[in-house]
Amino acid sequence: MKEILEYTNKITPLDTTASEDLISAFELMSFAKGDFILKADQACKYYYFIKSGLTKSHFFKDDKEFIMTFFKENMLFTEFSSYLTEQPSKYMILALEDTEIYSISKKQIVALCKKHHSIETLFSKLHSFTAINMMKRISEMLEENATERYKNFICENNSLLQRISLGDLANYLGITQVSLSRIRAIK
Repeated sequence: MKEILEYTNKITPLDTTASEDLISAFELMSFAKGDFILKADQACKYYYFIKSGLTKSHFFKDDKEFIMTFFKENMLFTEFSSYLTEQPSKYMILALEDTEIYSISKKQIVALCKKHHSIETLFSKLHSFTAINMMKRISEMLEENATERYKNFICENNSLLQRISLGDLANYLGITQVSLSRIRAIK
């Protein structure tokens, strides 16, 4: 579980007691490729940290898949809107590979935040980062053309290209696989 502390300490340093309390609250879960970590219409009550594997956050509208993001190793994440509102999510989180995830419940996080100011600061910063990333994703989809989105994806997520399908990449970029093939053919 040292990878969790390496990640969190980059955001906010935690003292020994806070670190121990945080780590002891996480539970390891295993998911096979194709398993749901979160299904649509379920409330998200956890933060997750991927030890190994890859997931995607996505939803369907009119039988069309929209991929919001991919979560890979050493990322702490949640389905933000459902987690905050405690309402059912419209999104699903699906394992794209066999995946091991550490999870911590909202109830445990709230208790730890009351006990340790540094953990409260950590989750406050995580919420801020999530909001910033959501705005970046919205801006990307509204302001950039498909070629720019593809180039940015390669720059920021090059390691994922060998791990995700072209269909998933196209759905993430908001284009068809035919359009993606055209973009990839232009060197």
